[in-house]
Amino acid sequence: MPLANRGALAYIRPTNRLKDAHLISERPRQHIPAWTVVAALSLVSGCATTPPSGRPVYEEPAVAPPAFAPKKSAAAPKEPPVAPTESAVGLEEAAAAPTRPPAAVIGRGKASWYGPRFHRKRTANGERFDMNELTAAHRTLPFGSLVRVRNLQNGLEVVVRINDRGPWFRNRIIDLSKAAAAALNLLVEGEALVILTEP
Repeated sequence: MPLANRGALAYIRPTNRLKDAHLISERPRQHIPAWTVVAALSLVSGCATTPPSGRPVYEEPAVAPPAFAPKKSAAAPKEPPVAPTESAVGLEEAAAAPTRPPAAVIGRGKASWYGPRFHRKRTANGERFDMNELTAAHRTLPFGSLVRVRNLQNGLEVVVRINDRGPWFRNRIIDLSKAAAAALNLLVEGEALVILTEP
């Protein structure tokens, strides 16, 4: 193609472009509905809050309450006072009771016993001697007195009632019935070292 024609074509092309642009600008404008604008704005705002892809999102973990945290509970009702039982009252009385003083010692020496040969005979106070009862003879104690006799050789004790006079041997302080001697385990030996105290 001749250069003149090429130049003409080159000149026509921009003219046509301007004409096309002028024609486009003269087209009637179309009205866009309002809901379309609202929808577009919501999409844009939603995209603005979306974090860029590839970047991790950090959220602080929720702090859980400690497992050992005490729970608040209503105050427990006070229990009514419990009346003391009989056993508790007895223990308190025993603790409050004064300590019994040691028994007064009446005498210390040897004890002997008498039995079958004097059984059913009259004693010094007028009653009949019964060797199976817990009785004893003493030189000075009043009749009817109660005496605790303790065998110092084995720790056995017995309480006897004085109903006779004796013994008439200087080295003995009391004569026991057969039953009282058996309680002190001195039937075989016949005598034992004893101590006499108040019952």
